[in-house]
Amino acid sequence: MPTYQADIDAATSLIETQGSTWGVSAENVARMKAQNRFQSGLDIARYTAKIMREDMASYDADPAKYTQSLGCWHGFIGQQKLIAIKKHLTETKGKYLYLSGWMVAALRSDFGPLPDQSMHEKTVVAGLIEELYTFLRQADARELGGYFRELDAAKEAGDSAKIAEVQAKIDGFQTHVVPIIADIDAGFGNEEATYLLAKKMIEAGACCIQIENQVSDEKQCGHQDGKVTVPHADFLAKIRAVRYAFLELGVDDGVIVARTDSLGAGLTKQIAVTNEPGDLGDQYNSFLDGDYVNSADDIANGDVVVKANGKLLKPKRLASGLFQFKKGSGEDRVVLDCITSMQHGADLLWIETEKPHVGQIAGMVNRIREVIPNAKLVYNNSPSFNWTLNFRQQVFDAWSEQGKDLSGFDRAKLMSADYDNTDLAKEADEKIRTFQQDAAREAGIFHHLITLPTYHTAALSTDNLAKEYFGDQGMLGYVAKVQRQEIRQGIACVKHQNMAGSDIGDDHKEYFSGDAALKASGKDNTMNQFG
Repeated sequence: MPTYQADIDAATSLIETQGSTWGVSAENVARMKAQNRFQSGLDIARYTAKIMREDMASYDADPAKYTQSLGCWHGFIGQQKLIAIKKHLTETKGKYLYLSGWMVAALRSDFGPLPDQSMHEKTVVAGLIEELYTFLRQADARELGGYFRELDAAKEAGDSAKIAEVQAKIDGFQTHVVPIIADIDAGFGNEEATYLLAKKMIEAGACCIQIENQVSDEKQCGHQDGKVTVPHADFLAKIRAVRYAFLELGVDDGVIVARTDSLGAGLTKQIAVTNEPGDLGDQYNSFLDGDYVNSADDIANGDVVVKANGKLLKPKRLASGLFQFKKGSGEDRVVLDCITSMQHGADLLWIETEKPHVGQIAGMVNRIREVIPNAKLVYNNSPSFNWTLNFRQQVFDAWSEQGKDLSGFDRAKLMSADYDNTDLAKEADEKIRTFQQDAAREAGIFHHLITLPTYHTAALSTDNLAKEYFGDQGMLGYVAKVQRQEIRQGIACVKHQNMAGSDIGDDHKEYFSGDAALKASGKDNTMNQFG
């Protein structure tokens, strides 16, 4: 990026040659340019795609360099997440945003709260991407605005050391804009519909799109029953549609995450087209549950028969018209799905599992890597898992194999608070703490995300505030548990007028109107009570 002084010099030259009547300040122009680094969503998509590709290469060289994100359902939540990351960790490297289709459905649809079944307006997805980046760009403008005010104060004081220090901060500024992994569900229709929505998402700033192999009109949440997958040819057409969208828009290194729900999906809507034994369609059909038939007498009215494994197979068909897969075939289907997706244009994989278990994930990834050595995953650290119970049971089972005395534990009731201070619970908590680094090292997980954490944090914090404010604590419920904690912990949002852009607006008014500007940040602004 150009330095702050270089931008001032460029603006000065422009004004001298073309803008003698403009009445603008070169330094103000440089400040506004610095505060608005990204001119469009496509600028963001190209910038963040490069970051993500670099992070993928770093992970290939060292699995300890995995990446993370949290799902955010509003631009403000994404903004506060990145402000917190910069505050506590000093840099944003390896930290992304996740856009969860679940949260879009539950929180952003004009229909009101909906289940995660692709019933919400698909345009809301691209709208949320744009909103998230609007808030992140505003976070840039706000932080840089603070630096500019510091610089003005240093200049007024004639403090050359401070001037140099602040200018270094401005020139070395790290943007809040980071990659987003955006959920396009099953594509919201056919491959043309997928392409059109992918374009909107990329134009809004998405450098990475996640798509799943479920049927669009039967799509279910990954942790609900009744999931229906599609033959590989259908899914690959949608992957290609997303790739075309990236290439058309000039995001040549855009990232596609191919998600398979086959581990928990026992149904398919259609029998795959197959042209010869062993092709993809034939492999897909080989997992169908059914009975082999020897003659027409074995076929009832309306039955469907396919040739599979050299024999005639009558697949089991439900009253809904859906066909069943063989019990226990989920892992084999996952492995085939992942290999096929990687061989046809996907960059990353997502395996939706029913529990967080490093060994289970590693077992599938190792099989995939026999064919695709650099295969790596995006993994859902899902709130749909009962993490406490799952890991306590994993420790219980491991201790049982080791012959330890477990007479003081009831495996089915390990969630009980009665066990919270036991050695078993402490070991389980340590496994939860290290789950991401363990899975990155042992199970090929490049990116760890939590799909809907801020849905839960909003509910929990609101419950705690309501309990006290509407109870006998009254206003103290807010002051002690919210405002006082904001002040003590240095939460910038305690100055909510500043966070909402009041100071940015004042700066602009001064640029535009000079001494005549009517500013909001004077001595009577109550935000001054917070220092």
